[in-house]
Amino acid sequence: MTIVLHQVDSFTNRPWAGNPAAVCLLNEPGLPAWMQSVAAEMNLSETAFLVPRDDEGFDLRWFTPTTEVDLCGHATLAAAHVLWELGLLAPDTPARFHTRVSGVLTARRAGDWIELDFPTYAPLETSPPAALLEGLGVEPVWVGRHGDNHLVEVDCDSTLRGLHPDFAKFAELATGVIATSRSDDPSYDFVSRYFATAFGIDEDPVTGSAHCYLGPYWQDRLGRSTFTAYQASQRGGVVKVTVDGDRTCIAGQAVTVLEGTLL
Repeated sequence: MTIVLHQVDSFTNRPWAGNPAAVCLLNEPGLPAWMQSVAAEMNLSETAFLVPRDDEGFDLRWFTPTTEVDLCGHATLAAAHVLWELGLLAPDTPARFHTRVSGVLTARRAGDWIELDFPTYAPLETSPPAALLEGLGVEPVWVGRHGDNHLVEVDCDSTLRGLHPDFAKFAELATGVIATSRSDDPSYDFVSRYFATAFGIDEDPVTGSAHCYLGPYWQDRLGRSTFTAYQASQRGGVVKVTVDGDRTCIAGQAVTVLEGTLL
């Protein structure tokens, strides 16, 4: 049986930027151990596995090189992009993804952009654990947490871009770390970086799901619900964010850079 695999750069309109994800198209569900092995072999921050359903939707699961995750934005964006690019969905047909934990997620095309309908996660202020402060290496303005992620605001854009985390300390945490600040560039409302050592990724290039936390956080501080954001990793990427109650629209672009088959 031929298994088709695509590699897509998400949250970018050009190759070799944004966040690369592998998208693996299956005719039937794969064994979790096999999917984990494929993700480890791909060695990208996420590999997405798609299985068509009788209701014209798709089952979707995401794996890092070391573990399965409950939600991933850039690999969902990549999966939708591949379905439309291959003609498996009509251009005006939304993609519906049934996930293991995060419910039904949808994606639709909006010109050159893809809009993802994701949950909203509002972090609550909390006392930062020592490993977080030691790993960050700077004094935070604010620290909060929701579920598997801490969110940390630092004082300015240059501080954020200059962070050199101690990943050994971050490895002691059971959470990812979303760092953010207001942007010095007027093109963007805020900037961020995402560190996920606990999930096998020291720094994720562009993290769609992190903006489920960043959207409501900046909504409270800036007094509006629509933003253009930049994730300031080495590769970098642009994310448009709209908060609408318990849902957050995350929009980005995507480019396929590789097509192949698993032997």
